[in-house]
Amino acid sequence: MLSKFKKLIALDNPLRLWYHKLRAIIASYYYGFPSKDMIVIGITWTNWKTTTSNIIAKWLRSAWKKVFMFSTVNIIIDQEEYQNDTKMTSPDAFELQRLLKLAKNKWCKIAIIETASHWIKMNRVWWIDYDIAVLTNITQDHLDLHKTMKDYVATKLKLFSWLIGSRKKHWVKKVAIINKDSNYVDLFLDETYNSLYTYWVSRWADLIAKNIVDDWIITKFEVDVAWPNIDIETKLKWNFNIQNILAAIWVFISLQIESKEITRIIKEIEWVPGRMENVKNNEWLNIIVDYAHTEDALEKVLETIKWFKNRWKIITVFWATGDRDKSKRFNMWKIVSENSDIVILTQDDDYTEKTEKIMNDVLPGINRKEWEWFWSISTRKEAIQTALLIAEKWDVILLAWKWDEHVMITNEWPIKWHDKSIVLELLKSIDDNKIIK
Repeated sequence: MLSKFKKLIALDNPLRLWYHKLRAIIASYYYGFPSKDMIVIGITWTNWKTTTSNIIAKWLRSAWKKVFMFSTVNIIIDQEEYQNDTKMTSPDAFELQRLLKLAKNKWCKIAIIETASHWIKMNRVWWIDYDIAVLTNITQDHLDLHKTMKDYVATKLKLFSWLIGSRKKHWVKKVAIINKDSNYVDLFLDETYNSLYTYWVSRWADLIAKNIVDDWIITKFEVDVAWPNIDIETKLKWNFNIQNILAAIWVFISLQIESKEITRIIKEIEWVPGRMENVKNNEWLNIIVDYAHTEDALEKVLETIKWFKNRWKIITVFWATGDRDKSKRFNMWKIVSENSDIVILTQDDDYTEKTEKIMNDVLPGINRKEWEWFWSISTRKEAIQTALLIAEKWDVILLAWKWDEHVMITNEWPIKWHDKSIVLELLKSIDDNKIIK
């Protein structure tokens, strides 16, 4: 009954926003404001937030810090790690406060919270005392809620206003960390912070990466900062990961972690689940699982793939999500069509929309006819199987959007789903000749 009632009220209805704010206030009181005893790092973004969150969390654990993290994909409480099957980047206020309280009871001193614009807008992170706020980038997304980019950006700015306005903790200073390569960056730089750190890969900022060398196995670069340069060696590849590393380095510096420790822990981390993740196989295929879900992210991923040394055709398996920003569907598929040799359109999280309806909205963006290096296959497993069967040695198969998620939302109910596991299952069938290639 409550869920049906909620559907009648728009997401941005003042009554609904007030309701969530009240819940956040009650939750904070009920659990005793656990964030006041922790260093809270909020990461906001359009793309790369989960990568940045995991990099920071895993590296801080390598530096023997007790950490709590809530991300779109996973939850970390000290040495325990769980899948996030809620399909939420930031949870309900009661759940978030409960987890923060649990983390505090386990002596976690640092909390890393992916702070989505949805949950800022709906006041679900109200009365969380942020100490460090990180902006990775901003491109179009979530206009189903925000309606305009102006409101989307203004909502993200609230995180930085909370950073300035929330209670101060004597053992940590308030720090804003901003990617100068982000759109709308000047609006964020106009705020008055206790400490402001900026980063960029190629141009002037407080922290830049220079002398970048990528040998396809290890990426090396120097970090230019106002102390002796830090030499970085990492197995995390591509330009966007260098930017994520720079954001993480500023977090480490603000937490007073020594440069030698920074170099050591960056070298140890090999990958982040579902971000340009390579699925090993015996078919000599480059199978990549990635979260790319916006125009900007998708374009950057496909541009990166074009630089692969050993590759032939690019086969992209892609979607459009139901009940989400419909204005970006056409442009995203235009990007896929223009940058892929073969396109396979399939399902993702449908929510209340029919798969066929979503796919019909997307079709105008594809400048090719069915069966002319383009297939429309409504069942995702069949779409992935088709990609594996038509692929030849050295081809790249990009599975976009579902990344490391373990749930898919259908019209009827959530089902267990994991792209990488499905790929491995299908590859085994091909190896066993149960599926003839």
